[in-house]
Amino acid sequence: MKDKYGREIDYLRISITDRCNLRCIYCMPEDGICQVSHKEILTYDEIQRICSCITTLGIKKIKLTGGEPLTRKNCSTLVRMLKELPEIEKVTLTTNGMLLKEQIQELAEAGIDNINISLDTVDKAKFEKITRRKGLFKVLEGLEEALKYPNIGLKINCVPVVEEPENLVAVAKLAKEYPIHVRFIEMMPIGYGNMSESISNEELKETIRKHYGNLTEDFRVYGNGPAVYYSIEGFQGNVGFISAMHGKFCNLCNRIRMTSTGDLKPCLCYEQRWALKPALRMENPEKRQEEIQNILRKSIENKPQMHCFEDTRQVTESHPMGQIGG
Repeated sequence: MKDKYGREIDYLRISITDRCNLRCIYCMPEDGICQVSHKEILTYDEIQRICSCITTLGIKKIKLTGGEPLTRKNCSTLVRMLKELPEIEKVTLTTNGMLLKEQIQELAEAGIDNINISLDTVDKAKFEKITRRKGLFKVLEGLEEALKYPNIGLKINCVPVVEEPENLVAVAKLAKEYPIHVRFIEMMPIGYGNMSESISNEELKETIRKHYGNLTEDFRVYGNGPAVYYSIEGFQGNVGFISAMHGKFCNLCNRIRMTSTGDLKPCLCYEQRWALKPALRMENPEKRQEEIQNILRKSIENKPQMHCFEDTRQVTESHPMGQIGG
């Protein structure tokens, strides 16, 4: 389905939990957030029911997020349920990697297509400073284990909050050492991200160029997102940049989000949302499907033309990223 600006919306990002086993400085406070009651969280059956309804409107790709999605019991079961929907082309997952080693086999057997691992540094002390938890070795072990499944596309997502060149160069080096893509994502001023400093991707590109040589733009498509990718001689994977602040890509936005409690969000920047839960719990299945589709239509029709992150006074979203679903 197209929105009123002519953008084809075919991608749904679903937060399946607001719980997380890390406490990243740009995502939540050290003592965590006020968690949603478990009874308010959509069940896997409800998520599948919603996805079954909205595929008729052109949603073809689904990303599971959180919080940390692997903290929710039997995440692979949901992957399998979504893969059973014939209209869905891809089911992917974003994780911090802490539980990936233990769950990768089940995810692979369920048919997961791609996994993005959030990793902002490969330095143990810096990792613990950013996440306020120990466990870098668990993330790296999860990456190593995931590499045993060549049919699963792997990416690293790095928010460059550690600005020292050697840190950013070391993260980029993962694309040299492994057949994976490394993406650098500019900090967005949402929730606790509004209090964190981050280097711009233009500065970062220059840092990487100084260490590894020329970056050659690669125009191939590597997923559902707006990253611009570059190849570097001697690298197995590419290095990508998602520049929400310094390379506004709203004209290409193809996504809508659903929170763990069943609210549709057309844009990260604004508080505006549409609740699916009342429609979802209607007893008449035909009316339920019709109403869910109507709510999705409204949310897409009201998708803003662009975000306003460059002027934080206009940003109305106040929830932490972990409660929204990044």
